[in-house]
Amino acid sequence: MVSSRRSVADSSTLTGWFKSSYSGGSQGDCLEVAHGSVSVPVRDSKTPTGPGVVFSVDGWSTFVTALKNGHLTA
Repeated sequence: MVSSRRSVADSSTLTGWFKSSYSGGSQGDCLEVAHGSVSVPVRDSKTPTGPGVVFSVDGWSTFVTALKNGHLTA
């Protein structure tokens, strides 16, 4: 279950996970996002039973837009 603290301890308890079609290669550096929730759960694809972070819809949209516009870099 998603907690009010914006995290989930075991992200495998949620269903509907998918990787972006832009994720590829063999590096394994992929995030997965789950469908079917009023919020946007995100997890590291390498640890599917590990913790996940939960964004509000607006927060996720702002994050993705910032990435696309080059405002966030690795």
